Amino acid sequence: MITVKALFFDVFGTLVDFRTGVAREAETILARAGHRLDWLAFADAWRNEYQPAMEEIRAGRAPFCKLDVLHRRNLDRILPRFGVAELAEAAARDLNLAWHRLPAWPDVPAGLARLKRGFLLAPVSNGNISLMVDLARRNNFPWDAILGAEIARDYKRKPRVYLAACEAFDLPPGDCMMVAAHSDDLQAAAKCGLRTAHVARPNERGPGIGEVAPTVPVDVAAANLEDLAAKLGA
Repeated sequence: MITVKALFFDVFGTLVDFRTGVAREAETILARAGHRLDWLAFADAWRNEYQPAMEEIRAGRAPFCKLDVLHRRNLDRILPRFGVAELAEAAARDLNLAWHRLPAWPDVPAGLARLKRGFLLAPVSNGNISLMVDLARRNNFPWDAILGAEIARDYKRKPRVYLAACEAFDLPPGDCMMVAAHSDDLQAAAKCGLRTAHVARPNERGPGIGEVAPTVPVDVAAANLEDLAAKLGA
């Protein structure tokens, strides 16, 4: 049995379905303004700007700013590709908050409730604190703290993000476990001394587009959060 005291969670893709969530929000907001487009393609295009925008900060070419700011810059970049011009500012602000209203995968609320019985829980996400708060309130995520990029003032997969989370709980890395559906996230956490758990999300980016299993060594591989809870004895 693996013994750890805290579980840290990736959020986008691991706990929440960003693809269909963003597509649904975009349809609601942009259709109201008279636009018709491929909503899932729009969500994919927006998400595809995510890593390049953060890389500017990770590489030191730009100062740290919240993910909400990066999301808005990326939104303004992709709207013209879909023929959306002169979107009202109020609508653009509302659309940017789509990331605050994403739905959890079905197994997540019950799985987190089980894990809460035996472990400290916190997101270690690239999302800013207000974003994480809104997702938690919407989906009943029972966090003990909200950690991640805004605390560390940097973005995953930089070591500081993982280590700052451990320090926040006054725990050594070996007493903490990173939980994610992305092998590169887990690999980066393991290099910092954290234990790792992979959660399969085979449809994260569309039907059959997601990690069914980890591509790197991990301490635990689970089908979903309830399976993870069972494997951790929660």
